[in-house]
Amino acid sequence: MQKVSVLFFLAWVCFLFYAGIALFTSGFLLTRLELTNHSSCQEPPGPGPLPWGGRGKPGACWMASRFSRVVLVLIDALRFDFAQPQSSYTSGKPSVSLPFLGKLGTLKRLLEIQPHHARLYRSQVDPPTTTMQRLKALTTGSLPTFIDAGSNFATHAIVEDNLIKQLTSAGKRVVFMGDDTWRDLFPGAFSQAFFFPSFNVKDLHTVDNGILEHLYPTMDSDEWDVLIAHFLGVDHCGHKHGPHHPEMAKKLSQMDQVIQSLVEHLENDTLLVVTGDHGMTMNGDHGGESDLEVSAALFLYSPTVLFPSTLPEEPEAIPQVSLVPTLALLLGVPIPFGNIGEVITELFSGNNNSQPHSSALAQASALHLNAQQVSRFLHTYSSTTQDLQFKELERLQSLFSKASADYLRLQQSSQGTEASTKAVIADLQQFLRGARAMCIKSWAQFSLVRMAGGATILTAACFLCLLASQWTTSPGFSFCPLLLISLIWGLVGSIVCVGLLAITGLKLDPVILGAVVAVGSLLPFLWKASTGWGARRPLAGLLPIPLPVLLLLLLRWAAFFSDSFVIAEARAIPFLLGSLVLILIAQPHWEGQLVPPKLLAIPRVGPLTPAGLPRHNGMHALGLGIGLLLCTRLAGLFHRCPEETPACQSSPWLNPLSSVVGGRAKNLWYGACVGALVALLAAVRLWLRRYGNLKSPAPPVLFVRWGLPLMALGTAAYWALASGADEAPPRLRALVAGASVVLPRAVAGLAASGLMLLLWRPVTVLVKAGTGAPRARTVFTPFSGPPTSQADLDYVVPQIYRHMQEVFRGQLERTHHQGLLTVAAYHLGSVYSAAMVTALTLLAFPLLLLHAERISLVFLLLFLQSFLLLQLLAAGIPVTTPGPFSVPWKAVSAWALMATQTFYSTGHQPVFPAIHWHAAFVGFPEGHGSSFWLPALLVGANTFASHLLFAVGCPLLLLWPFLCESQGPRKKRQTPGNETEAKVRPEEEEEEPLMEMRLRDAPHHFSAALLQLGLKYLFVLGVQILACALAASILRRHLMVWKVFAPKFIFEALGFIVSSVGLLLGIALVMRVDGAVSSWFKQLVLAQQR
Repeated sequence: MQKVSVLFFLAWVCFLFYAGIALFTSGFLLTRLELTNHSSCQEPPGPGPLPWGGRGKPGACWMASRFSRVVLVLIDALRFDFAQPQSSYTSGKPSVSLPFLGKLGTLKRLLEIQPHHARLYRSQVDPPTTTMQRLKALTTGSLPTFIDAGSNFATHAIVEDNLIKQLTSAGKRVVFMGDDTWRDLFPGAFSQAFFFPSFNVKDLHTVDNGILEHLYPTMDSDEWDVLIAHFLGVDHCGHKHGPHHPEMAKKLSQMDQVIQSLVEHLENDTLLVVTGDHGMTMNGDHGGESDLEVSAALFLYSPTVLFPSTLPEEPEAIPQVSLVPTLALLLGVPIPFGNIGEVITELFSGNNNSQPHSSALAQASALHLNAQQVSRFLHTYSSTTQDLQFKELERLQSLFSKASADYLRLQQSSQGTEASTKAVIADLQQFLRGARAMCIKSWAQFSLVRMAGGATILTAACFLCLLASQWTTSPGFSFCPLLLISLIWGLVGSIVCVGLLAITGLKLDPVILGAVVAVGSLLPFLWKASTGWGARRPLAGLLPIPLPVLLLLLLRWAAFFSDSFVIAEARAIPFLLGSLVLILIAQPHWEGQLVPPKLLAIPRVGPLTPAGLPRHNGMHALGLGIGLLLCTRLAGLFHRCPEETPACQSSPWLNPLSSVVGGRAKNLWYGACVGALVALLAAVRLWLRRYGNLKSPAPPVLFVRWGLPLMALGTAAYWALASGADEAPPRLRALVAGASVVLPRAVAGLAASGLMLLLWRPVTVLVKAGTGAPRARTVFTPFSGPPTSQADLDYVVPQIYRHMQEVFRGQLERTHHQGLLTVAAYHLGSVYSAAMVTALTLLAFPLLLLHAERISLVFLLLFLQSFLLLQLLAAGIPVTTPGPFSVPWKAVSAWALMATQTFYSTGHQPVFPAIHWHAAFVGFPEGHGSSFWLPALLVGANTFASHLLFAVGCPLLLLWPFLCESQGPRKKRQTPGNETEAKVRPEEEEEEPLMEMRLRDAPHHFSAALLQLGLKYLFVLGVQILACALAASILRRHLMVWKVFAPKFIFEALGFIVSSVGLLLGIALVMRVDGAVSSWFKQLVLAQQR
């Protein structure tokens, strides 16, 4: 089997999984239909007279405007308790000292002194609580869907009717200043705009100071009707320090001064609105739906009387979207067409002199206009798509018809009572709230056909991995014809699909096209499986996984169907990994069940006697297992608690060193981090020296000697600057800022250079002249000249390798060197592993830079865990024959579990608020401008670093048992005085182990083993994503679907994509080394024949 076909086959299998994931996602994470209809003054929302004779009069549309100007101050992440007066917050409780309490004193003073002019509301936010989705809700009055959270940094213009469009259509001058997200959402909509970059969450002041520079001059001018100021300092302070940091108190105090100054600048015809787009968690994050994230503040104030009633004891809770219809009617513009919010009725009660009946009728008029607009939207939307529930829609329309008829009777009759008016108000509110609830529920409708199709493709792909991993050991079976036929069928399916779409005139959907190609390419495999399975294989062979390992995997897959287990997965994974380690320790007791059966050796030409792997005793395996369990336990100390477990305390070690209070503690932690870095570097160099790969003059080895220390030095220097940047003297801050940009980029550049050198010259072997050897081995070849085929090369490679060992041994003996006599001989025996370990180390350094400094301890544990696990696995895998080679299921399962355990140990959780956004600014402290892919790449690399490292290192599971052969029987060490005897009887000495060169004894089995390993790893990961997809589809109406199951599916899907790409890269690296070794041997053959 050619090695290139292995890569193509694995790439095809990955494509099948990608197609299934994409098809399922398109049916599960639906976006609602966005209507392009727009409201207008010329088209009333429904029949009947407009209130207060508004139509056709200046400054009036559906309703006469109450204010001519509005100042909207949007303080990003202004949580409700940030604005709640402290006396109310601590009523009946002892005084609580929190940095964010009582800092907005202007709000408290206005509420106490002018209760009829000001109100504070608890704004209930709809998830997802990301900024772009909240801006859409605050301007359209609608509900962005869950999948919109993915476009938080890829904003695009809003096509729906919105408040900004209505204001500009009415001729009002809208001025904006602040977050540049608005520029992408409303391009060209503002008469004047001052945009500032918003993505740098470490910058607390640039945006806010830029706003303050333009805010008051704009207020004093007469060139605006609506002024919007979007402050970001509070949100960025939460991301950087958390809400309990003293910096949050400073930021809120600054916002309080802004509000106080704005109040002093207000005129009587101006309304001040201060609101937050969302809240934040206890850690300062947002994006989910916890109580703290969905609770924002909304404050309204005007120099004129706004509210006839007195201040309530507790602030009223209102939906965030209610602000849209309220502002629209107060400013005399139409309510946006797709709004589903409900007006704040007490703002339409008239002044203090209004009679109760007149106030109630004014509220009913505003509610009726609002209800007409929502009824029109529901009718238009339901006629366009079938998303809405038909029976509920009929009930709501019947309720609206009754309430509308009652309202019209009140308008026409002067005998209406206050009680009848309030009854109409209650009916209209019931309709509006019912419509909103129906939309929230209906817009979670799923495409069951696509979900079922995606799950089916995922199931077929898993079945393919399971069967094909067994076919790899079948003698004479070739994957090339199957792959070729499958690709042809997939191409035919795509042509048929495109042709049908062209005939019918339907739009081409790339997701559907990919699914058709996947199904078409799966047909030949399914046909072969159906025709060949029943005839030749028993049904029990469908599950080749050993029973104990299978039970552990089934337990893990079943856990995806429980929200409690998904939330507690960070604690469940170490338990499953520990259980698997215990199975590995107890393996010798049932070795015949778990270890593949020993096969007979294939006779070879020449004196090549296969050396079996030594069986380790129980104490050795026990020691490895205890060390592995200890590392797992230590890594668990770096944990981040899910927000659903408030009693849990996240590890403070996940925070950056800049948050550590106290210089001595910071210095101690910095020393520990640098020590971990040095230990990691030293361990890699010692390992390479142990197997002799550090003596080669090859460019990658020279880079390991000099480049890796430079990378470690750059990483340590960057940590020092990042941890003390705020404490740097003013004259050095420019230098520190410049170094913070240069150092991470330099480390990443060195890593990329090292990887390129490794790909260019991957063979790390020391070549010495063989002249003057005491004895020589004749290499017999059945051909003349250089080898012309792979078979010729395979014939002579073992003999050449043995000849090299003898030459090196003779040279070392003549120099009376008393060190390890096997060092030079082992250069070629670890050539594959040396390249893999070097590549993993080069990848680890830039990935480590994207994490907090103390995560370096976790990376050190990661490498140590991997080494112990590989040693423990190698103890149970015999190397006795030239093939076939196989990696047992227990090894693949343990490797995948360790990748997940490291994901949690690096402070991650499969939820959006736990994403480490700070990674986007490593090396780019000023942001990325308009680039979206670079910050997404950096954040993704931070999130899925463990997936990438373990996937790239997956071939080590195949290579390590051969590498451990060096621990077996060796030639007896010579003692002083016995050199002559050793030279006299060289043939009586034991043969040196071939180690990884055994893989080249049977290149077909080597390729098959790589393919089998890739298929097994993809199967374990594929069943995980399949279980998540099935859990999300079965529990799609579960209360926690959007909080737990949907994020888990998204993270598993992205993790699978990263892992599959890393697996292909790791196997490709092994093949590159193998190709380089083949070229190297060809040169040796030519030199020997000369």
